[in-house]
Amino acid sequence: MAVVSFEVGRELKEKMEKYKDKVNWGEELRKFVEEKIRELEAEENMEKVVKELESLDVEVPAGFSQTSIREDRDRD
Repeated sequence: MAVVSFEVGRELKEKMEKYKDKVNWGEELRKFVEEKIRELEAEENMEKVVKELESLDVEVPAGFSQTSIREDRDRD
């Protein structure tokens, strides 16, 4: 496992020390970083999908949406 360090203000450090018996700060920070990485990767993947979809040469016939909605309504 690699070690990562960061700086916090003195006041925050004192508060962290106060609660060190109740909070595993290393574990909390790992969870935060993992979740942030997941979010960023999902965003990046979504951008790739959107770009790929935009590059497709697909045309929807005029009136397609309106016709589809009417067909769905008529089925009920």
